[in-house]
Amino acid sequence: MSEIYSIRRFQVSDADAGSQLIIKTLRTSNIKDYSVEYIENDVKKFTPDDVIVRAKRTHFYVVCDKELIVGCGAIGSYWGIEGESSLFNIFVLPEYQGKGIGRKIIETLEKDEFFFSAKRIEIPASITACEFYKKMGYTYKNGIDVVDEEQLFRLEKFR
Repeated sequence: MSEIYSIRRFQVSDADAGSQLIIKTLRTSNIKDYSVEYIENDVKKFTPDDVIVRAKRTHFYVVCDKELIVGCGAIGSYWGIEGESSLFNIFVLPEYQGKGIGRKIIETLEKDEFFFSAKRIEIPASITACEFYKKMGYTYKNGIDVVDEEQLFRLEKFR
């Protein structure tokens, strides 16, 4: 990854840019694997206020190209279960995909205290991102390699 990108914890002032990043990525990248109805239903869950609420429940990070937020990702407790964490909301602007930013996000999340306090880390993975997470060492939970009722793969990694 180029040195021009920096990664830091989310700030409330990032909410608008974070919301726009997620919505653009859903509508541009994820639309290849999901219906418009599915995407637009997800879009409703990522208003700036929703992003702030999500960030308060997790350790949420943003990747910046100078002042522009180009990626994000979070790690937090997996439903409050001791020894388990989950990765959430990992998105990279479509025009920045393929430049190592997603890898940098995963590497950062895997250095976070939520990662080190967990024996198992789960990712609710979109169809779009599943292969990327597999390259990062995550495997199908319980060997189940089909999407669930939310049209997501459940991937996991053990430490």
